[in-house]
Amino acid sequence: MRIIWKCLSWRLAFAVILSAAVVLQIFVPARSENVTRYAESLFTVGPIALTNSIITCWAVALALIFAVRFAIGGKPSMVPSRGQAAIEMVMEGLRGLFEPIVGCRAIGQAFPFLLILFVYLLMENLCGLIPGVGSFGMLSSSGHFTALLRPPNGDLNGTLALALISFAVWIFFVLRHAGPRAFLHDTFGNKTDRSEVPFLIYAFLGAIFLAVGFVDLISILFRIVSLSFRLYGNVFGGENLIARMTGLCGCILPVPFYLLEFLIGVIQAFVFTLLTAVYIGLLTNAGDGAKE
Repeated sequence: MRIIWKCLSWRLAFAVILSAAVVLQIFVPARSENVTRYAESLFTVGPIALTNSIITCWAVALALIFAVRFAIGGKPSMVPSRGQAAIEMVMEGLRGLFEPIVGCRAIGQAFPFLLILFVYLLMENLCGLIPGVGSFGMLSSSGHFTALLRPPNGDLNGTLALALISFAVWIFFVLRHAGPRAFLHDTFGNKTDRSEVPFLIYAFLGAIFLAVGFVDLISILFRIVSLSFRLYGNVFGGENLIARMTGLCGCILPVPFYLLEFLIGVIQAFVFTLLTAVYIGLLTNAGDGAKE
């Protein structure tokens, strides 16, 4: 009965949040003009310009910290509260998903990063669906509208920063748990067994693997571009879609697209985190199955 009550309470909370979002969308719709491709500066602190994306990024981070602290209720306890049990359930589910990918050697250190990355990406993707984000702002004398809050992942600078962080963490875990030698052999090394093929064929295949390694190195560097542009394109496209639908009919028409963008936001956060885990596990997971 307790499990059934927990499920019903979470469904009721989701229904209340969804209903509130629909009502707020009717009274506080998103702006209907074209969405800019870049974040706009609100004010400067010395030489640093603080944009609406940076402000939203900080707001999301603070909201996550307070939400987790509120759910846990101070310090974690051996007999978890409902909020702590829900957080532990999410953590256990994600760890069970990422551990076979990353491997037993690296999961202990990689999982906190992957967990924070997924939750942070999810909240950043979904914050653009909150009524008021993108609709409250300042109107200049020339008629240009500057939003006070803008989804961080709708700005290419934000997604590029996340991709660079993901790439740097990948380098750290690969060098720490696999080593430079394993990376060089996996990228440029000859994958054939010397005892099974003649020397001339072995040398010829070694030259081919060396050439393929340089192509593979380019593809590794291209991960930064693919991760950042995939996330940016989906979030920015969603912003424009909702803005255009709001321009056609600001009350009811955009609501189904909010649900679509909610689904896309969850999928894109999961894809970004999963690809990061796969990149780490390509080298750190080698040999784990044999050891077990």
